[in-house]
Amino acid sequence: MKDGARNPGAGMQWLLLMAWRDGKSGWRRLTLFMSSIILGIAAVVAIQSFSQNLKENIVLQSKALMGADFIIDSGQLPNEKVQYIIDSLGGAAVREVTFASMASFPENGGTKLVEVRGIDGPFPIYGSLETLPVSAAASFLQKTGALVDATVMLQFNLQPGDSVKIGELTFLILGSLQSAPGSTALRSSVAPAIMIPYSSIQATGLLQLGSRQEYKYYFKVTPDADLELLEEQIDLRLDAENADLDTHTSTSERLGRRYDNVGRFLNLVAFIALLLGCVGIASSVHIYMKEKLRAVAMLKCLGASRKQTFAIYLLQIAGMGLIGGIIGTVGGMLLQFTFPLILKGFLPFDVQITFTLIPVIMGLLLGIAMSVLFALLPLMGTWYVSPLQVLRIQDEPVVKSRRAILLILAMIMGCVYLFALWILEDPIQAIGFLAGIILTFGILALMSQLLMHTIKKYFPTKWSFTVRQSLLNMFRPNNQTMTLLLAIGVGSFLISTLYFTKDILLDKATLERDANSPNLIFLDVQTDQVTDVASGITGKGLPLIDRIPIITMRVQSINGRAANDIRMDSTSEVNQWILNHEFRVTYRDSLIASERLELGKWTASMTATGSVPISISDNVARDARVGIGDSLTFNVQGLLMKTVVGSIRSVDWGRMQLNFSIVFPRGVLENAPQFYVLSTKAPDERASAELQRELVSDYPNVSIIDLRQVVTLIEGILDKISWIINFMAFFSILTGIIVLIGAVRTSKYQRIRESALFRTLGARSHVILRIAALEYFYLGSIGCVFGILLSLLGSQMLAIFVFEMPFTPSFIPFAILLPAITGIVLAIGLFNSRTILRSPPLEVIRREVR
Repeated sequence: MKDGARNPGAGMQWLLLMAWRDGKSGWRRLTLFMSSIILGIAAVVAIQSFSQNLKENIVLQSKALMGADFIIDSGQLPNEKVQYIIDSLGGAAVREVTFASMASFPENGGTKLVEVRGIDGPFPIYGSLETLPVSAAASFLQKTGALVDATVMLQFNLQPGDSVKIGELTFLILGSLQSAPGSTALRSSVAPAIMIPYSSIQATGLLQLGSRQEYKYYFKVTPDADLELLEEQIDLRLDAENADLDTHTSTSERLGRRYDNVGRFLNLVAFIALLLGCVGIASSVHIYMKEKLRAVAMLKCLGASRKQTFAIYLLQIAGMGLIGGIIGTVGGMLLQFTFPLILKGFLPFDVQITFTLIPVIMGLLLGIAMSVLFALLPLMGTWYVSPLQVLRIQDEPVVKSRRAILLILAMIMGCVYLFALWILEDPIQAIGFLAGIILTFGILALMSQLLMHTIKKYFPTKWSFTVRQSLLNMFRPNNQTMTLLLAIGVGSFLISTLYFTKDILLDKATLERDANSPNLIFLDVQTDQVTDVASGITGKGLPLIDRIPIITMRVQSINGRAANDIRMDSTSEVNQWILNHEFRVTYRDSLIASERLELGKWTASMTATGSVPISISDNVARDARVGIGDSLTFNVQGLLMKTVVGSIRSVDWGRMQLNFSIVFPRGVLENAPQFYVLSTKAPDERASAELQRELVSDYPNVSIIDLRQVVTLIEGILDKISWIINFMAFFSILTGIIVLIGAVRTSKYQRIRESALFRTLGARSHVILRIAALEYFYLGSIGCVFGILLSLLGSQMLAIFVFEMPFTPSFIPFAILLPAITGIVLAIGLFNSRTILRSPPLEVIRREVR
């Protein structure tokens, strides 16, 4: 060491040797904090690797997901212009019509809302129909049979050879449908698919007025075909005819963006885990360097320069960051194999996990970069420490450069911003994320400072010795109060916010329980069926809650400008869905519970001639670029009707009831071709099943939605999403606990002499244990309360500005999270006190001197 110290120009070999020799004595004090980095990097690498694999799988399997190179689809049979485009492209290889309907199973009398898919041709062009038996995929078209979703087969105990009745026809079930292009587990849960021949659709009698059907035409092109050019040339022409073109490339891009949003959110959760680890690194290096200041001063006395002493400890931290990065990266690569199992219900295909290089490189670089970056502030102590520190009996605080501190803080904030920008790909959102991180940590740090100041100012001098001593430990020199409260508070904040957010989402989808809330909705009831269907409902002793007329129409012009002209104008700000959508409107004389009048005047009925004053929802007004007094002309099944915007409503679309974008006054549409939606409330599943069975038998065109099943499905989906989010948030809380363990273990070295002195003066073990227990109880409970209260504020802001609905907090975080975190902190603290309690005071002091 002396030779190296005499040579200020000693090279890297000497610095590495010194870093290794010095680090061997203190590596245990940094190991737990290295675990924080490992967990954070494992979370980030796992998510990034899985996201990369997901994108690659979407690209590779995009044709199989769609079943073709491109599809032309329309909500009606192709008109002359659309048919000409189809013929000019060589004709479709496969055609399909899809619609929702009720299916009944004669063997057991069961009924089910299903998605009927009528197929004509060798479907799919790419990919395959997976059926049991395998031969059923090819034979159902020739034998005029049906393929029934595998889940439905199990639910109703069906076997190949049984029958299913769809509309007026009964089909022989040839096999169970395991999977098919264009379907997902989530979609099948709402309306499972039943495939039948296209030629049989008309005979079912199900395609009537108001039926929502979709016609699809599947195409195959040569490998060198330019699908982007095809989309540019044809898509606008199809839009003008209420049709659309989707290529497998555009579909894969859209699907990729959908899962990108999920990945970005989970990345933020993982990044919070990484930030918690960085807080632990900063804290551990701070304490570690305080113990090393005398050694640094000694090195400087022997001739080592500032740069050399700084480099020695910087190499130590970088080395541990590299080791943590390697372990975290390997762990993350292994962790990603669990993601396909977790997300299985949300993915339309099985993801094949492969090795990806970019997340690996990122994990290694993050391990070093974050460790070094967050250790720079405490490492500055080596730069400014004086050689005279060796001769001083008492430690004096090292005065650091304010400019250097600000520069390091700016570097940290810059790196956090760049990482957020890389994840979110939006500068404004990245700034918002950075501001949220700063605000969260700032509020928790301020609370901890106020806590220590309050305890110090209003110290209870008359309380017992153990209580007073435990409170004194909160603001003693070298205390870890702020670090512990940050670790506990941020972890509690994250988990509580996720839990509260899940409650908001579930509450938004929860069915209202009053007597007027329907749980059975009957769709596509024709005008000549309304009276009989209503009688069938009331005949069972059930209330007829809603009897809503529905008329279909399209926008013909906006403020006198034809929809086709607006569609072709590339500068128009009118959203395309307004021009292409087939609106389903109703007429009534009053607002309903889910609506609120925002602008204009509500018109209950109309008797005079002229433009009809209508009420539109705020999203239609925004996307159509219209306001009060603007005119809209609708094509009501061939008849043009002029209207004027009389009022604008806000609509709570999340409520489980029938909401409409456009509402007409009474006295206008009564004679227009229309169908009805009826609703009732069944007291139990038995009454619901009996009513459905009878009505489906008598009126096969009527579709029935059991809202209880829908709500159960939604709650199951949200529970699964919540589980996924909490699974990732587990890394953050686990990282926080690891930071907590390390901070408590590090703080043990600051109080070990004090405890040994207490024992020398006669204090018994149970007194010391009680002092430690009280201190850790304060830290755990106060930190967790801070985090939960902060999450209450954050969740309230989400409820107001994002979900726009009241927020009723749950007591579960207080009842479970608060005692759990407090218990963990208490257990860790008492576990770390075992060394002091089991060893004689003199042995403890000698061990620390050595």
